[in-house]
Amino acid sequence: MNFSLDEYDKKILRALQINADYSMNDLGEEIGLSHTPCWRRVRKLEEEGFIDKRVTLLNPKRLNLNVSVHAYITIKKHDEASLNSFESSVKSVDEIIECYSVTGDKDYLLRIAVASVEAYETLLKTTLVHLPNVASVNSVFALKQVKYTTQLPI
Repeated sequence: MNFSLDEYDKKILRALQINADYSMNDLGEEIGLSHTPCWRRVRKLEEEGFIDKRVTLLNPKRLNLNVSVHAYITIKKHDEASLNSFESSVKSVDEIIECYSVTGDKDYLLRIAVASVEAYETLLKTTLVHLPNVASVNSVFALKQVKYTTQLPI
């Protein structure tokens, strides 16, 4: 089924990206609908896969995760089994908070959150270089976060 977003759906999605804790009454008031139609629309957006899940965003600095690292991974072999093995293993490393298959001379880009450069060095030596099929790891440390958002441009 091909579901098309109307302006109310887009308003709901924009509002929930800013605050996932809205009550249905407050959300409805924010976008101009009463409780029940608003609730039905949110349910439909969830069923249709526009809303994956609702989460709470944490402050990494308050959790002593002060260092953000981007690691570019080059893989030894590019057959399906080797790539699947790497991707599966990445999912079990808690410090890896994002993983992308990328184009260019590198195969994957990882975003990693750790407490310190020393913690990253330990992770690199004990875990990253031992992930299946890894040929090399190139690390880039973020100096400061200029922009961060989870809001999609709807």
